[in-house]
Amino acid sequence: MHILIADDESIIRMGLKSMLQHMGHEVLTAVNGREALRLLERHTPDLAILDIKMPFTDGLQAAKIIGQRHPMPVLILTAFSESELIDQATDLPIHGYLIKPIQEEALAAAIAVARKRFAETQALAARAGELADSLESRKLIDRAKGRLMAEGLSEEAAYQAMQKYARERQQSLRAVAEAILKNVKRDA
Repeated sequence: MHILIADDESIIRMGLKSMLQHMGHEVLTAVNGREALRLLERHTPDLAILDIKMPFTDGLQAAKIIGQRHPMPVLILTAFSESELIDQATDLPIHGYLIKPIQEEALAAAIAVARKRFAETQALAARAGELADSLESRKLIDRAKGRLMAEGLSEEAAYQAMQKYARERQQSLRAVAEAILKNVKRDA
């Protein structure tokens, strides 16, 4: 994996980089959140590990921006286990919260969990989008059927006419429904 690390403490940053390289990952490093966001514009890492408290742009702000612009698994790294910081972090699109000092085994486990949770989240979002699109198509088709039924066709005949038209012109039922609803005269 290509992993981005942002930590203002050089010892921590270099230690993480060494651990990650030992695990076989390629690593980009940044000294703060602002630099991490700039690196994201030029590179496409697979995962980000962000220290929570950094100058300029902190890890929480960076995680929020990453979630909006460059969705990827994000781990928050901190020396602090304050409940307020944890509450703030749970409101963000992050996939793990690590407390320093980090052991290589814990880091490897956190990365594996973050990748899996991110993939699941992306799949759920895609499925939700598909379902919303399917529902919208169904509504359009039903409205178009209603328009044809108002012209004297039965529900079954209206649906069959739409299917026939779609097949003949190699269009989706949704496209046919949209055309009917735009009052385009059809030979159905």
